[in-house]
Amino acid sequence: MSTATVLVGGLVVLTLAGNVLVHRRFPSLAEGEHNDMVGVVLGMFGAIYGIILAFVVVTLWTQLQAADGVVANEASDLAQIVRTVRALPPDQQHRIEAAVGDYAHTVVEVQWPLMREGRPDYAASQAQIDKIYTVLQAYEPKTESQKAFYGQTIERLNDVVAQRRARITQSQQELPLLLRCLVYGGALVMVPLTFLYGNKNGGVRLLFAGSVAALIGFSLLLVVVLDRPFAGDISVSPDAFKEGALSQFW
Repeated sequence: MSTATVLVGGLVVLTLAGNVLVHRRFPSLAEGEHNDMVGVVLGMFGAIYGIILAFVVVTLWTQLQAADGVVANEASDLAQIVRTVRALPPDQQHRIEAAVGDYAHTVVEVQWPLMREGRPDYAASQAQIDKIYTVLQAYEPKTESQKAFYGQTIERLNDVVAQRRARITQSQQELPLLLRCLVYGGALVMVPLTFLYGNKNGGVRLLFAGSVAALIGFSLLLVVVLDRPFAGDISVSPDAFKEGALSQFW
């Protein structure tokens, strides 16, 4: 069962059930005597809650975009290493490419699933990074051209290490507890307020309550799927490590 069905559908069903129970317990609410007050309170709370939700969604979307940029930069630097080592002797080139390929596979097949589960592990790809450094340190360039490309390779590898740390750090990001309380607590305040809306036509009353619940449910769904940049239906993909110069390893 999908997250959307559970969250949105469940909230709507609970809201409709709660509305029916409240109006059975207090049938006088159907007269609509409190509608003016309910309208004012819902409008005030709705405006405040909307601002909070907008802030949270923009923040989470910005984090997702930043994480996507970090992954793209890491893969780009790794691909650039593959290109620059072509200026080195063939045997050295093959050793470096093999080490780079091992790193790319480890990131996608080992480290990525851990990040999706919220259990990022620096050590998962540490051995592969160390192997690339070891291969490069064992080689001494001879010509000026080799020295230039060798220097670029080292520089790119240092960038990969920096982006790798940033990627793993971002995979641990999630909505702070205070904002989480505001988002979910706001929903718990908004939904029961709809029970106070009165209308002798039960269908209209339930339509109103269900519409508000559905809107809040879809807003909460957006927060849930964006909460962690490497998990959920909307998340950063590892495809960048399989494209361009890195595609030869797959």
